[in-house]
Order: sequence, then C-alpha cells, then structure tokens
Amino acid sequence: MPKPRALAALVPLLLLAATATACGTDPGPGAGQAGTVAPALPVSGTHWSIKAVTVDGRRSTAPADARVEFKEDGRAQGNTGCNHFGATVAVNGDTLTVTQNEITEIGCPGDRDRFEKELITAFSGALKGTIKGERFTLASADGRNGLELTSEPGAPLRGTTWHIDSLVSGATVSSLPPGSGGKARIVLGEDGRVTGNLGCNNFSATARVDGTTLTVEGPAATTRMRCASPEMELETKLYELLDGPLTYRLDHRTLTLTDPSGEGLTATVAG
Repeated sequence: MPKPRALAALVPLLLLAATATACGTDPGPGAGQAGTVAPALPVSGTHWSIKAVTVDGRRSTAPADARVEFKEDGRAQGNTGCNHFGATVAVNGDTLTVTQNEITEIGCPGDRDRFEKELITAFSGALKGTIKGERFTLASADGRNGLELTSEPGAPLRGTTWHIDSLVSGATVSSLPPGSGGKARIVLGEDGRVTGNLGCNNFSATARVDGTTLTVEGPAATTRMRCASPEMELETKLYELLDGPLTYRLDHRTLTLTDPSGEGLTATVAG
C-alpha cells in the first residue's frame, strides 16, 4: 500500500537529521551562545574599599577612606580619599569601560593629591575585572594600570566614630579650613549622648534621633583649650551647626548632616 504523502516527505528529513548528529554536528552544551559574552560581573549592590592602585607598573597603597560603589544605572560614585568622584561604567562580560566625568575640588594634602591623580588615571578606560570572594581586581589590557578592591560593610549611625571631612552649603561641598587639622569627629552613643571633637575642644551633649532628624538638645558642654585661628574657625562653625535639629543621611559609610538652611557637614568612618 502506498505511504501517505506527509509521511513520505518526513522520512528523508529524519534521515538527514540522524546523519547530521552522527557526523558530530550536535552543538552540545552551551548551544546557541555563539557570539555572546560571559555573564556581567556582579559589581553593583556592593560597596568596595579601594586598597591600592597601580599606574605604569607602580603600586600605591590607598588612604583608608578611598572607596567606590557601582550603581544599577551604570554610574559609579566614590571617594579618592579626599574628593568625591563620579563616572559612567559600561559592563560587558568581565570588562568594565570607565569614563570619568566629575570630581569635587577640595584641596588635598600632597600625598592624597598624588594618590587621587593616580586613582583617576587607573580607573579609566577598558579594565578587565576579576572577583574572588571579597576581592575585586581591575586591570588594563597591558597590565600596567589597575585597582585592588575589597567588599566593604556598611557602618551603623550609632557607635561609629564619624570623622568630619568637609562642610556643606546648599549644593556646594568644601574642604575644612586650612590648618584646622583632622581632629573633628562625632560619636553617637547608644545611651543618647553625642560626643566628639569640634576641631579643637572635646564636647558632649544629649542627642535625639527621630526618623531622619537628629536633634542636639541644649548647649554642648566643651573643654576650654585655647586653639589656633583655623581650629577656632572650624570649632565655631561646628558648634553653631550642632545647636538644633539636623537632617541626617547615612550612605553606607558616609554621614551627612544639614540644618534647615542647607548648611552642614559630611563625615566618613574614621580609619
């Protein structure tokens, strides 16, 4: 009896498929991935501490507060150890292409200024990334430039020593007065006290936290040391600022305090 037309047409196709498989044309595992890249490195959602940079084969250890964070929208934001910076980052498999496009202009001491320039140089262009556990390395194609990073835990508002590193006036961030030193700090205790140093004298007061508002209640008690002019300038500014309600914003390891007029400060976790 003659075979149905459909079946007669199907038999040669089945024989052709079987022959192709027998000849090794089965693509096997990973089929359909030709022309694609490896999965993108999971860099976003983690805050990275910058440990060192290498420029032209010369390695430099980073300041304790140098860091970078990669955002989901393709942005990177961080701190060089002195200034805040921003960049655009395109991730393609294990390669990050970095375009630097903004940095604040706080004056930096000589060693930090040198490191800042090296960091901006190293963290630019096409960089191959490798993540192993908590370690993340980035390197240029020739291996002469690169960064060494480690994942960095966040800091709680209370119990952390916050080192005051800049002043805020509206949208402007400026460095502390020249010569004021690096003593200014704030510690919010679990017992409702706020203590620290205003640039010269130590202080203590009662502080209340309600939502995103931190209120220093009553005049702060301070020591009575005599200080040089830059230190006293900073102390007067901070004493006035800490007298009343402040809006606080905690961004991982950076604390920003501003009063209703937009005057304020930024502080980072003391190294």
